[in-house]
Amino acid sequence: MKYALILSLLLFAFPAKAEEPLPMSTPKKYEKTQAAIDALTDEQKYVTQHEGTERPFHNAYWDNHEEGIYVDVVSGEPLFSSTDKYDSGTGWPSFSKPISEHNIKTKTDRKLFMERTEIRSAAGDSHIGHVFTDGPKDKGGLRFCTNSAALRFIPRDKLAEEGYGEYLELFNQTKVQ
Repeated sequence: MKYALILSLLLFAFPAKAEEPLPMSTPKKYEKTQAAIDALTDEQKYVTQHEGTERPFHNAYWDNHEEGIYVDVVSGEPLFSSTDKYDSGTGWPSFSKPISEHNIKTKTDRKLFMERTEIRSAAGDSHIGHVFTDGPKDKGGLRFCTNSAALRFIPRDKLAEEGYGEYLELFNQTKVQ
């Protein structure tokens, strides 16, 4: 108690040198705009705006092994990382988890005479795919099965250039074997 009082008095008498505040970065705002929707291909529009599904094994990212992140093709929200991508054998890009739970929302889908969990981008409200419970058990057991047409891939070496530099840390972590 006596030492805490002395330390408090010393800190009051000799305050730490104030550092210049770091510049505040403006948080990115991800949203659906009519211009973004107008720029979509027919397939991208069908998948993202009308809950469509592309053909398995005939899409851009099912067999992509390059490092980078996948963002919503409409809003640009970061959704998935190649560090969580795996080959599910389904012919669609599959991930064990999203980059951030905040960028994904789910809803019940009762199409096709069964109940499934649809995944959508949070701000863009784009249909991305579905989440299933048959994923890798050692990574949580989920399979986020996505449509390439709902995604835009940003390679690791382009992340900073395209405004996603904060995601470079995903690729600098030591992998546990």
